[in-house]
Amino acid sequence: MLKIADNPPMLAPWATAIEELTGPWRVAHTRSRCEKVLAWELLHYGIGYFLPLIDKIALTGGKKRRVFLPLFPSYIFFCGNEEDRYKAMTTNRLCQTIEVIDQKKLIRELSAIEKALVERAILHPYPHVVEGQRCRIVAGVFKGLEGVVVERGEMAKILLKVSILGQAAMMEIEADLLEPIE
Repeated sequence: MLKIADNPPMLAPWATAIEELTGPWRVAHTRSRCEKVLAWELLHYGIGYFLPLIDKIALTGGKKRRVFLPLFPSYIFFCGNEEDRYKAMTTNRLCQTIEVIDQKKLIRELSAIEKALVERAILHPYPHVVEGQRCRIVAGVFKGLEGVVVERGEMAKILLKVSILGQAAMMEIEADLLEPIE
């Protein structure tokens, strides 16, 4: 188990936001539990990446420990040219790379996840995307984020989807901050 300081940065350190990284984005499907070591290797090669990590308390050996776990286990997002893809493949940490057809859509979806993490939203992995009402947040620090509502009460649960993975992260927000998208 890594110490907090031994975790890789969530985003390649030369960028302050996903939009600043250049090149075509790809999804790296990693071997089991290789996300962080791949992030370190991509960093070593100078390849831009995004590895969304969530803060969890794990019980190991009867002790509570703070750990950072990948929001999407076995996946990391990276961008670059064909040579960068080849370098990533030679790390022996990948099962495959997934080509992204709709680059703008992926960047928009990853930016929503990034903003939620930067603003310290509590995200939970949500493996199956449920079809429902698509809404936009109209006020507060998450203004402009879009997601699919899966539960609506006083607090709504919305999904921030990453379509190419068929996965999402669930976020709770006050229901009156949502407006439907036509």
